[in-house]
Amino acid sequence: MSAEELKAKIIQKAWEDASFKAQLLSDPKAALKEAFGIVIPDNIEIKTVEETPNQNVLVIPVNPAEALNGTAPLKDMW
Repeated sequence: MSAEELKAKIIQKAWEDASFKAQLLSDPKAALKEAFGIVIPDNIEIKTVEETPNQNVLVIPVNPAEALNGTAPLKDMW
């Protein structure tokens, strides 16, 4: 499964399961482990935010040039 497919499954579950969504917002590592069996290493931080009709989130990914020259960690998804 690709990273994008996994993200889509996580979002779909959050839309359909209010308790999963609440846990995903409060403790994303535990939510992902319980629902999908994904173990996030301790040195990786996961931030979960919920958009609203009046508030949107723009994610700026790691600059590929930094990842390629070794100044940023190169990881799959997490």
